[in-house]
Amino acid sequence: MTTAAPSSQITAGFLNTDWNPRDLPAGASTRNVVLRTADGAATSGSLYQPAGPRPDTVVCVMHPREFMACHYLIPDIVGAGLAAWSQGARSVGNDLRLEHEQALQDVAAGLRFLREQGFKKIVLLGNSGGAGLYAFYAQQAGLPAGERVARTPGGKSSGLDELDMPEVHGLVLVGPHPGQGSLLLNCIDPSIADENDALSVTPDLDPLAPENGYRPKGQARYAPEFVARYRQAQRDRVARLDAQARQMIADRLAARADVKSGADASAERRRQAAHTPVLVVWRTDADLRCLDLSLDPSDRHPGSLWGKDPYASNYGAVGFARFCTPESWLSTWSGLSSNASMARTAGGIHQPTLIVEYTGDQACFPSDVRAIHDAIPAPDKTHLRIRGDHHGRALVEGEEPGRYAAGRELAAWLRQRFL
Repeated sequence: MTTAAPSSQITAGFLNTDWNPRDLPAGASTRNVVLRTADGAATSGSLYQPAGPRPDTVVCVMHPREFMACHYLIPDIVGAGLAAWSQGARSVGNDLRLEHEQALQDVAAGLRFLREQGFKKIVLLGNSGGAGLYAFYAQQAGLPAGERVARTPGGKSSGLDELDMPEVHGLVLVGPHPGQGSLLLNCIDPSIADENDALSVTPDLDPLAPENGYRPKGQARYAPEFVARYRQAQRDRVARLDAQARQMIADRLAARADVKSGADASAERRRQAAHTPVLVVWRTDADLRCLDLSLDPSDRHPGSLWGKDPYASNYGAVGFARFCTPESWLSTWSGLSSNASMARTAGGIHQPTLIVEYTGDQACFPSDVRAIHDAIPAPDKTHLRIRGDHHGRALVEGEEPGRYAAGRELAAWLRQRFL
């Protein structure tokens, strides 16, 4: 008889991506470096190499906002005889100002360093939100400089047309959701009636109302009509937030223009020109698939990455996109405006690609993975389905964690193509 995994397990964030209780293979070396990006920011990284001569191939691990230096797949990469590079973005631990176009500057700085170290082949391994970041990089790096994204969704120059973006030779996507904006588009709560009142509710859109189909512990059953209205209302809410973000940017730019031209250099106008407003986005953990397990069925448990109680996870302070600048919202969290969505970038992936889907994932659902796989035109692509949750942990007590099976499959895939 199997039992559920202990309820004390932490589910929020990336607190479970370390390689404990394992360690690097004996004799492996570690080098920590700090790099400067082409646009003047700082980014750091750790290079892990197996004992013996330096390998020709390095596998890179990165997330736009999480610390991945001890990612659980690094021992498998080094054990397979390849080097591993774990990089931190300029925005590690804080996505307040995260813009994905800037994050590509961070990626490029790391890959230039690796190229300078003599590595001949580069494989990108994106886990969760790292998949969207690396897919965006691969797509942009594969384009002529003049065809790359010229401006961020907020209107700033991206600098990508002048950026040295080293070539990528392979991609590994582990637990890939369809991009941070697309992820939020599916889990933002459209029933909020007033963005300035976190507790306001539009009753006929409330996902936690029994009359709309809610039942606790994964027993909710939502009618197709409700699901359709709910999904459209989610898009409508994101569109309103997009409009608010663009208006904030326009107001600040107008104030700056007035001050610069001398049309209005009053103290009040100078304050408006200097001020960067922040969006506070409440209620962002309400994907119906986390409550109704019959929608996009899989091995997942009820609840989301943020916990089992939908009231606590949806109405609490911790969650996706809670505080962000208007530029960050548009570039990272808007499912309508972000350039870093798999729907936009997957078509630019022509390198050998491995997709690892965990069958109990609460953020990366089967239909999302199928869409990502089908959109990638690479002739050499592999899709593996492995039991585990979003972090590759066991779904039931006593079961082997999925991350171990993923590590074995990854090592075999890498050896076949890059050794």
